[in-house]
Amino acid sequence: MLLSYQECMNIYRTNYLLDKQLECGKLFKIEKGIYSDQKNVSEIDIITLKYPKAIFTLNSAFYFYSFTDVIPDKYTLATDRDSAKIKDQRVKQIFCPKSSLEIGKISMDYASSEINIYNKERLLIELVRYKDKFPFDYYKEIILEYRNRIMDMDIELIQDYAEEFPRSRKIMDIIQAEVF
Repeated sequence: MLLSYQECMNIYRTNYLLDKQLECGKLFKIEKGIYSDQKNVSEIDIITLKYPKAIFTLNSAFYFYSFTDVIPDKYTLATDRDSAKIKDQRVKQIFCPKSSLEIGKISMDYASSEINIYNKERLLIELVRYKDKFPFDYYKEIILEYRNRIMDMDIELIQDYAEEFPRSRKIMDIIQAEVF
């Protein structure tokens, strides 16, 4: 189980007692401010604990949903536009307006980790919005996966989500032409 420094202080009360737990091997320091009762911890768990309000999106989410087999170099996280810049080499941060950040956010179990991630319908909107930022082959691979899974998608939800973003008509035209 992962614990933040504050959670450790709630349990052990003092740095002295925390250090004693570290010395005897009952607790391990994973990185600054993060502790665990196990020596090896999932990187996804660490990212989720460090950035609890962030939402996995784009390349990370496409991989987690098996839309692609390309393992992302960094975890792509969406955060509020007013959030502090994440200075973690493992993370690529996408800033979103507060009004659209929570649209399509769900909680998902991935590799025994509970993560915040956008649902497939929101990710389709994101894929189209950031179309020019992806290599063509990568984009086409994901579009083909969406075509294969179209029966599992909520079309009305996609339309509702698209209306919340600028250029919603263009987004829906692209989805209509390339997915449906």
